[in-house]
Amino acid sequence: MCETWVADCRLRAGTDLFAHRWDTVLLAALRPGPLRRVDLRASVGGLSDKVLTESLRRLLDRGLVERRRYAEAPPRVTYELSALGVTLVDGPLRALGDWVVEHGDALLG
Repeated sequence: MCETWVADCRLRAGTDLFAHRWDTVLLAALRPGPLRRVDLRASVGGLSDKVLTESLRRLLDRGLVERRRYAEAPPRVTYELSALGVTLVDGPLRALGDWVVEHGDALLG
């Protein structure tokens, strides 16, 4: 554990994953498999193109998502979970989802 919440604290880095509204939603949306940007935005709904760009950049920078470019005409790009991203989605996010299913009514009410 960290004595102070300094920038290189592992606990802080972990909790920062939940600080941005759309990051975990995008991770969950990518769990079934790779998606093109337009399909990812449509599957999530409710977020602007700017917010999608910011979230994808954060997730790419943290190594949770991978971007694949295909040498095709027209160009095609897909996003998918990295191996690290899969461990986050299948571990803590799944546990959080299970908890929300069990206690969601109390949260809303």
